[in-house]
Amino acid sequence: MFFIDTSRNGQPVYDPIVNQSLDNYLVNDLRLPGHGLIMYVNQPAVIVGVNQNAYAEVDLPYLKQHDIKLVRRTSGGGAVYHDFGNIIFENIVIDDDQYFGDFKHFAQPIIEALHDMGATNAEMRGRNDMVIGDQKFSGMTMFKVGQSYAAGGTLMFDLNMDAANEVLTPDKEKLASKGVQSVNSRVTNVKPFLDPAYQNLDIEGFKEALLLRLFNVDRLDQIETYHLNDHDWAVIDERLQGKYDTEAWNYGRNPGYDHYVSKHYPIGTVSFNFTVVDGAISELKLYGDFITGGDIHLVEQALVGAKFNRDALIQALSQVDLAANLGAITADEVADLLLAI
Repeated sequence: MFFIDTSRNGQPVYDPIVNQSLDNYLVNDLRLPGHGLIMYVNQPAVIVGVNQNAYAEVDLPYLKQHDIKLVRRTSGGGAVYHDFGNIIFENIVIDDDQYFGDFKHFAQPIIEALHDMGATNAEMRGRNDMVIGDQKFSGMTMFKVGQSYAAGGTLMFDLNMDAANEVLTPDKEKLASKGVQSVNSRVTNVKPFLDPAYQNLDIEGFKEALLLRLFNVDRLDQIETYHLNDHDWAVIDERLQGKYDTEAWNYGRNPGYDHYVSKHYPIGTVSFNFTVVDGAISELKLYGDFITGGDIHLVEQALVGAKFNRDALIQALSQVDLAANLGAITADEVADLLLAI
């Protein structure tokens, strides 16, 4: 494993729109052979999954009032709040998909580093969470292009929990399935669990302490490192313009169709916004925090035009590979969800 330094002209980049586009560039364009790691910090921002409805997941008036950026990532998963008390880490793996989907493989080095720093109760739990006790301090996600992918997540060190609780509006059923009542009650910072020597660190100091342990070195200059250069940044800047820096990408369109249904499954929350005209689905949009390497638009296309009854919906869904393009959910379950209006 080697480190990919994402600073610019020797200075950290805190712009979440820029940072959120880095994995796309590294996987699709730069493609450094092997296993790279990036680690960065964002200014206050809400990051939503590629398939999420920002209008349902985020308190947009609060977000705008407090100058919090909204950024859509290129991978799945749920909405998270970032600020200067939070670290984002991503493993960039090129031409080797052996561990794609194995969150534990990428979480374990982080957990071992935290154990060494005093947080001995940190562990992996569930599909993609790192926890201490019953509280989550990291959520992970992945996205894949061919045999290459990015796998990483957040790591809450000293996050502003009050801001996170105000700006995020998660699906109530999802919270109920986890037996909790609010965002605050199910998340925690790791700072209070670390040895006293690490509790006085700022976020950059904590990041450095993590990197030293992840690479088993005494100094940062002992880590094999690729530094993003002027050419890299020119391509990143160009790619940002017209897509990742637009409201159309980050906010998405709120279709405002007639019906909205949502349910939490083992694969994550699945939601549909749709309209029925003359007994058939005329318009439909699929949302959720599920993680898939497939194409959810194939599911949408299969359902548009289908008669709005159980048999017809199941028949329509049988025309698409649900496991590959959505996840481990059956056509019967999807049909029942759509009919629950």
